[in-house]
Amino acid sequence: MKKRIACFLLLFMIVGGTGVYAQKAKQLPEPQKRGGGPLMELLDERHSSREFSNQSMSRQMLSNLLWAAFGINRPESGKRTAPSSQNVQDIQIYAATQEGAFLYLPEKHALRKVTGQDVRPAMGEQSFVRNAAVNLVYVSDFSRYSGGNKQQKMVTAGTHCGFIGQNVYLFCTSEGLNTVFRGWIDKEKIADALNLEEDQQVMYSQSVGFPK
Repeated sequence: MKKRIACFLLLFMIVGGTGVYAQKAKQLPEPQKRGGGPLMELLDERHSSREFSNQSMSRQMLSNLLWAAFGINRPESGKRTAPSSQNVQDIQIYAATQEGAFLYLPEKHALRKVTGQDVRPAMGEQSFVRNAAVNLVYVSDFSRYSGGNKQQKMVTAGTHCGFIGQNVYLFCTSEGLNTVFRGWIDKEKIADALNLEEDQQVMYSQSVGFPK
């Protein structure tokens, strides 16, 4: 009897405890929504850069970055800073940093840790990826689509990623950050590192960080 109880408690700690841990989220600072450079100047200066220093990003800067990428700008409707077909909002943003990898929760403007390991090297095939302060991974949750085959979902999700990626480019240009949108990635390696489910499809990654 004691052995059964002990086994039950161990199972509860593994399954139940993990579930509780997975649900915890850490609030980000309120995003700063005013300021930045003039749009036409930002478009003129926008560019890709693959050189990054090892400088970490502050939580305030990360908060601003994630909100600019795909945060909620109309709380009354839950709509975002980037459009999505039929408002499906399928794209989930994972942020891989030196402290671990986190899922961005726009509704709470918070981060949920998915791993405490530094998985930045797994986020891309180029050597500079591991130096970037943050590697954003764009994942499409195919379960949010009501119809269509995989190819149609991939095309639509890829378009959504393009909108978000451009938001990030403009934010980085305004803040003096370097960034590059990347398609040369090992999607299976990333899915394993981020503990993704079957319906979660890795689309692209985008490195963000400070210039050398």
